[in-house]
Amino acid sequence: MGIFHKIYLYAFILSAFFLKEGLHAQGNILELLPGTEKVIFDQRTGQHRLIGTVNFTYQGNTMYCDSAHYHHNKKIVHAYGNVQIKKDDINLFCDSLLYYGATKYAKLWGNVRIRDLEYKIATDSLDYNANNGRATYRNYGKIESIVSNEMVTSKYGYFYPNIGSFFFSGEVLYKKDDLIMTTDTLQFAYEKQLTQFFGPTEIKNDSVTINCERGSFHVQREEGTLYKNVKISQSGQVVICDTAYYASKPQIFTARGKVQMDDKQNNQRLLSDVFYSNKSIGKSYITGNALAIQKTENDSIYLISDTLTILEDSIGNAKAMIGNKNVKIYSSSMQSISDSAYYDNKTGQLTLSKSPIIWAKNAQLKGDTIVVFMMDSLVKKAIVSGKASAIMELDSGLYYNQLSGRKMTAWFENNELQRADMNGNAWTILYPIEELKTDSSITKKRLGLNRLYASDLRVFLDSGEVKSITYFDKPDGVFYPMNQIKEEEKFIVGFNWLVAKRPKRPKNIGRKI
Repeated sequence: MGIFHKIYLYAFILSAFFLKEGLHAQGNILELLPGTEKVIFDQRTGQHRLIGTVNFTYQGNTMYCDSAHYHHNKKIVHAYGNVQIKKDDINLFCDSLLYYGATKYAKLWGNVRIRDLEYKIATDSLDYNANNGRATYRNYGKIESIVSNEMVTSKYGYFYPNIGSFFFSGEVLYKKDDLIMTTDTLQFAYEKQLTQFFGPTEIKNDSVTINCERGSFHVQREEGTLYKNVKISQSGQVVICDTAYYASKPQIFTARGKVQMDDKQNNQRLLSDVFYSNKSIGKSYITGNALAIQKTENDSIYLISDTLTILEDSIGNAKAMIGNKNVKIYSSSMQSISDSAYYDNKTGQLTLSKSPIIWAKNAQLKGDTIVVFMMDSLVKKAIVSGKASAIMELDSGLYYNQLSGRKMTAWFENNELQRADMNGNAWTILYPIEELKTDSSITKKRLGLNRLYASDLRVFLDSGEVKSITYFDKPDGVFYPMNQIKEEEKFIVGFNWLVAKRPKRPKNIGRKI
């Protein structure tokens, strides 16, 4: 039985005791029990005075006190000293009690306690209005379980037994086992099993800490909706957002509005408009200005997309990240765009598809699919399949070395394209240079345009310049001196130098590249 259920029962007992008019029992004014030492009646005031271990019953309740005043006409009873009211297993204690039968209003003072075999309530004073069924304490109250670690305390509280509504404010603290909730104001609807909290709130257990300004939480289902300055900390992950939905079972979480998620375990930061996570299936996604920042030892990889999906293993380690639509990637070693991306955290392998392009220094690689092999953010190798091409800008865009084929395997050193193997319908357009040495300097001169066709070939490069070419069959080639280059020979089929689309480094960790 939960603590709010027990408070409901306690409040219902208050209602049963004080709801009737006057102190009548089965038609009698008062039914005294053995032990009451003296009864004095004042004819002038119409008041009965009960003295010395007063015991009586009322409506099935037994009441004990040191002394009591009872006014039949005014329907007022005032009990003093060691007051106890007993009904079944529930006992109510206080130092004094005043009850107005005409207005159905009761006030309990001094060391007020309500107790049964499982729970107890303690406060300095308690008011009860039977007309509206409202019980109120104003100077700190404490409700705690005798048989478990469940407890709630607050400076101010009231509850309605007839409708099962509870309200606590001022330094509200709720504890149950490893769960701790602190807030300014807590409201509970018993029938719906729904709590609402207002003001700075923290909900904490051994695995998660939740902070927000207001929200609601369903006690039985252990799920809640959180608003304003929301912060969720769990297993090395911290999520900050405007609003959120959280369910502990099956660990579903949705965040909206300026979402930021920092994952120390996986060295990731996620920024978006919407964040969704389902720990039970190891899957999360962000959408709406979605940006992921993967930190490595020497660099950071920025990945922006319409939607980013993060896959985790059974212990919460990130396995992979999937970008869908309008993908942009930036690191100091490589930049890329595509409409789909898959990044394997374990192997560092990045697969780009749907019009992918990557840039590394002065090289641009393009194809139907590109698989990039990385090590600590450094590009080591790339496999380009389907209409593969590589373009190296020369002389600030005056010329371009160009490679194309059905498939290309490219190797990089220090983020620079060093070697490219072209397979199937290999086509190259190259502008070789000649170095002229003098005693004081070395000058370079472009010799012309060299166009080659071959089934397969291998090209070695340095800063985009061709060092050597290896052919695996007889090539078909032609050379044009610089002053005889034909316009139709200057570019491979599908040539498009797309430097304007190359992602630029963010000035700060924002949502745009």
